[in-house]
Order: sequence, then structure tokens, then C-alpha cells
Amino acid sequence: MQMVVDSLRKRGKIYKKMQEIPPKDLGIRNKIKIYKATDVHGYFWAIFAVSQKSRLLMKDVHKFEEIYGKLTLFFDHNFKNKVIFIDAPLCSKAKSAFVEAGWKIL
Repeated sequence: MQMVVDSLRKRGKIYKKMQEIPPKDLGIRNKIKIYKATDVHGYFWAIFAVSQKSRLLMKDVHKFEEIYGKLTLFFDHNFKNKVIFIDAPLCSKAKSAFVEAGWKIL
């Protein structure tokens, strides 16, 4: 979590509260870190951190959209911003799909 907070702080994003959500609570088995954060203006942020060796493809975009849908149902509200940290290589089509879906890629 410290890596996520530090990299967001370098970009000028400061949060009042940050909570890690275990994937088991959402009913998923993926190895992903999910955070719910509240910034100083009171907006909610959904932050995903993905670390894998293989390339992220279009099927992964749909998978993350499903996880985001489960997250909004779990907390019963929508998030103002969606951020994803990716350590793996990213397919160009998947990158454009993330941007079209409103994700910020870091």
C-alpha cells in the first residue's frame, strides 16, 4: 500500500482515508490489490494494483470492469475516479479500452 500512496503523492493526490478491500469480500479469486480512498474534497476513488508477468489483454479489461461493478455494489455507491497501477506490459488495444472506460493508468 505504501508504494501506491507514494506514487500518488508524487502526482499531487492526497487522501484522507484509504482502505484495502480483500478480493474475497467481493467474491473474486484474482491476485489484485483493491483500495477505496477518499480525497480531501470528499470524492471516492477506486484504486487497483495489478502485478503480473504476462501481458494485459482485452479480456483483462472486461475482468477489471466486472470487479469494479462488484465493488460499486459492495459499497452501494459509484466512485468519482478509477485508477489502475500495472506492472505488466499492456496491449495497445487494452490501453485504449481502459481510457475509454474512464480508467487512469499509472
